Order: sequence, then structure tokens, then C-alpha cells
Amino acid sequence: MSIFSDNIKVLRGKRETTQQELADSLMITRSRYVSYEDGRSEPPYDVLIRISKYFNISIDLLLTVDIRKYPLNDMMNLADNRIVLPVVVDKIGNNSIEIIPQKASMGYLSGYSDPEYIENLQRISLPFLTNGKYRAFPAQGDSMPPFKDGSYVIGKYIETINDLKPGKSYVFVTLNNGISYKRFKSKNENSIMVAADNSFYQPYDISLSEIVEIWQYASGIFPEDFEHDALEYNVKDMFLEIRKDIRDLNRKISE
Repeated sequence: MSIFSDNIKVLRGKRETTQQELADSLMITRSRYVSYEDGRSEPPYDVLIRISKYFNISIDLLLTVDIRKYPLNDMMNLADNRIVLPVVVDKIGNNSIEIIPQKASMGYLSGYSDPEYIENLQRISLPFLTNGKYRAFPAQGDSMPPFKDGSYVIGKYIETINDLKPGKSYVFVTLNNGISYKRFKSKNENSIMVAADNSFYQPYDISLSEIVEIWQYASGIFPEDFEHDALEYNVKDMFLEIRKDIRDLNRKISE
């Protein structure tokens, strides 16, 4: 027996699918599939890929993780259930922080799992950031002051959705909205609620199925004129807050 054979047996049981039904879906004979469950043989790459897609579980998980010990509902619902994260180290083995460039931020969605793409990113090392995998993402807009265009949010990779803590801020990489930096509010069965620190913006939900990666805020990189811009943001926030109060007041009057 192997982790793989145990996993497919457990997954088939959760699906309440017979061996024959699963074999038909994989376009193989029942006896051939049974040999995989019994651990007497291993599937070739093409069948392994079909099994991965059938259960919507990555090959990494199928081959290396005993899923009986980790309830699937507790695992991060990543694209393709990917658990392999490319990690780059310097010549002496220190973990490097890859920087996602401003102009190429949208390309991250197609390159985040490609080791070659990650290798070609600019990198820095910060000695106070240890015991984890970190990456720097470009900040955009005015929803999370003092971060703005030209600054970067350094995030620590979060492995499971249950690691999210209310009130903490995170970089969320999603299929529809790309990279966004927001504060986690709450979680329900199918989505999470996030909010901006700038109260002018309303909280919103992110579907779990849309989440590609989550990185917890660890540090920031700011442009040279940070102090001036921070003051500018404070004044701007004040006017935005007034604008929000006026909007709320008008809504109450209209109701």
C-alpha cells in the first residue's frame, strides 16, 4: 500500500463512487483501477493526470500527503489545488524575496507556479524576515493607506484558509481581480469577507474558488517621498470619510 493508493480509496469513498464507475470515468478497466487502489501497480502519467482532475486534487497532494490526516475542507482552495510553491534562494542558501513588478502584476496569475518565471524576478533579502516564504507585491490605489502606487507590500505565504486571522491584512491573489491588498474580516462556507482600511470603500466577499494565493502582511517598501505622501493620504482620507458620511446620510434620507 502507498499514500497514493490510500488517498484514491478515501476520495472514492467520499464521492460514493464504485470502482467500476471511477474506472469508466478514467477510461480504463476496473481491474486496472483496482490494482492502483491495492498498491500493486502505479498509474502512468496520463492516467495520474486524469485521476487528479477527476478528484480536483493536485498530483502533489495525491502522492505525498495523507489526506485522512488533513480534512479537505481545511485546505486552501487554490487553483488546481496546487501545493508546490517555487522558492528561490541566494548563493549561500538564504531565502530570497521575489518582487512582482508593477507593470507585470497581471502576468503573475499565469506565472506564479512557473519556477522559471519566479527565477527571473528581481530579488531582495531582509534579515528580519525568516521562518517562512515571502514575496513583494505592488500596491495600487488608495484603499489601504499609507500604501499607494509605487510602494510594495511584502507578504508571508499562507498555506491554509484557516490560518487567516480577523483584523489582519493580506495580499489576496484571485482569478478575477488579480492582486489586491485587504484586511480579512470573516469566513463562511463558500467565501471570505475582506475590507479596505480606507472606510470610503465597502467590504466585499471573495469566493473561495477564486483564491489562488494568500500572503499575510509582513512588511512594506515605500518610495522616497513616503512621509510627504503619508500626510497627503491622511488629508485625503479625511475628505473621503466626509464624502462617505454624506453618501450614507443621503441614503438614509431617501429610505
